[in-house]
Amino acid sequence: MPDFRFFIYLAVTAGVTYLIRMIPLVLVRRKIRNRFLLSFLYYIPYAVLSVMTVPAIFYATESLWSAATGFLAAAVAAYFEKSLLFVAASACGAVFLVEMLIPLLG
Repeated sequence: MPDFRFFIYLAVTAGVTYLIRMIPLVLVRRKIRNRFLLSFLYYIPYAVLSVMTVPAIFYATESLWSAATGFLAAAVAAYFEKSLLFVAASACGAVFLVEMLIPLLG
């Protein structure tokens, strides 16, 4: 890719990022008091993160079974309010065990 195209892409990306952050500051001058809108804005990051992460979980391993097992292990550990490190380690451990068992059972 020629250098000038890279800089054009970089400028467009920077401009879009700047606009996304600047427009709410320009359009919303007062404090938001609407409870529905405040609740909506509070949960947006969690919803976006979930929508981006959960589908990727099921394509991250060689087998759908190991991915589902890792997801289930992480969900159970998170339900019992374990630390993030424990949740990640339990999911990785479950995936590892299932990936090791699949050739033996298969």
